[in-house]
Amino acid sequence: MTRSAWLPPSKQIFCSVSPTSRVSNNKQLCKMSSIPIPFNDLGKPAKDLLTKDFPTGAVKLEVKTTTPNGVVFKVTGNKDSKTGIIHGDLETKYSDKKNGLTFTETWTTSNHLNGKIELENNFAKGLKLELHTSLLPSVGQKTAKVGVQYKQPNVHTQASLDIFKTHFSVDTVVGRDGFLVGGEVNYDVLDSKITRYHGAVGFNAPEYAIAVHANNSLSIFSGGSFTIVTLRVPSFWTSYYHRVSSEIEAAGKATWDSKSNNAVALEVGAKYKLDKDASAKAKINNAGVLHLGYTQALRPGVKVTLAGSIDTTRLNENAHKVGLSFVLEN
Repeated sequence: MTRSAWLPPSKQIFCSVSPTSRVSNNKQLCKMSSIPIPFNDLGKPAKDLLTKDFPTGAVKLEVKTTTPNGVVFKVTGNKDSKTGIIHGDLETKYSDKKNGLTFTETWTTSNHLNGKIELENNFAKGLKLELHTSLLPSVGQKTAKVGVQYKQPNVHTQASLDIFKTHFSVDTVVGRDGFLVGGEVNYDVLDSKITRYHGAVGFNAPEYAIAVHANNSLSIFSGGSFTIVTLRVPSFWTSYYHRVSSEIEAAGKATWDSKSNNAVALEVGAKYKLDKDASAKAKINNAGVLHLGYTQALRPGVKVTLAGSIDTTRLNENAHKVGLSFVLEN
């Protein structure tokens, strides 16, 4: 297996290239395209390893088909093993790549109707316009958001405005030579105040990725000739991802929230690729809960995942869970 065939997410997400790209020199790869990742993707390699492929406590099914003209239909279902409640949604996605237009519609079992229209690289290279809408007919609830995304070498910026709630948010990531620095601010237009801010720094190398996040919120009170700014409780989290080899990946995450008696929550996990069709994952946290997962590709387009969680501090109690996931794709 060549080096480019197992390029880690740390490099993929920083350089914005396909993992199957036939480029053997990673430095040359980054020079070709150095658009930073979106702000919400800082720390994503560790997050994906620690959260995906662990369908514990539920039975999940995903069916995805693509028509000859490019329309994608996806049906997902989730049955909670404890309550027996089934949630599902039907998604239809149409893409006109020539004109940079994408339309996505989703209908859920809770009777939520969601729509998204995206227009990319139409007015300017690197510019993407979005419109998100949601409707809950049973109670007449509706939402609408407009968004804009602009990405160029070394900078990635996103902004969105909730039309009905008049909430505005903007985030930016700048990057160079693997270093990433980003920030996010939420602003209440009606009250003319900042309601939340969030900062992060990270570093991505060919075999590892590190990210540190700090988020907070504040309230502003104005009266007469004075203004009082009150900081609310902060929280911090840091993550580390390491691709040890083409078969082994590892990740860890530490979270500190001053609301939780200044305790630090720790979680570590690893993934081992058994062969081209099978992989095994495991993770454990400082509460003593062990998660195990096994994924097998039965045939092209058919994948099954078995998972379980074991509370090692309560082995003799009914505190353990199992889960199953099927993915079918043509």
